[in-house]
Amino acid sequence: MRYTQLFERNRDVLLLVARILLVTLFVLFGWDKFLNFSGTASYMESEGLPFATLAAASALIMELVVGVAILVGFYTRPLALLLALYTVVTALIGHRFWVLTGGLRLDTMIHFYKNLSIAGGLLLLCLCGPGKYSFDRR
Repeated sequence: MRYTQLFERNRDVLLLVARILLVTLFVLFGWDKFLNFSGTASYMESEGLPFATLAAASALIMELVVGVAILVGFYTRPLALLLALYTVVTALIGHRFWVLTGGLRLDTMIHFYKNLSIAGGLLLLCLCGPGKYSFDRR
């Protein structure tokens, strides 16, 4: 059996695994924002973000609510696109490695490019759809 046949036979399972892996980070950190909302808003304010409470609420919704929706395969394609855009914007706002020096620059650069990679995975999910194991397919 060729590897392409193996992938096609397991396509829906692999799409489920991909959805789980892609949103794990968002759901975990979104849950943390939910549990410590005031701390999240305070952090965003300390970073100079305008409307820090609104920014924290937006981050909470995008990471937890949209993350869980993608996890269960609910409106997967449009939400994956929305989360990809959110991820690129957060990279540009929160991981500005180009203004840093030293070890912090490298650490921040890694986070920036990790965000871009995650956005790429979300775009692929947007193109491929959620697979059979999803609310979208019911």
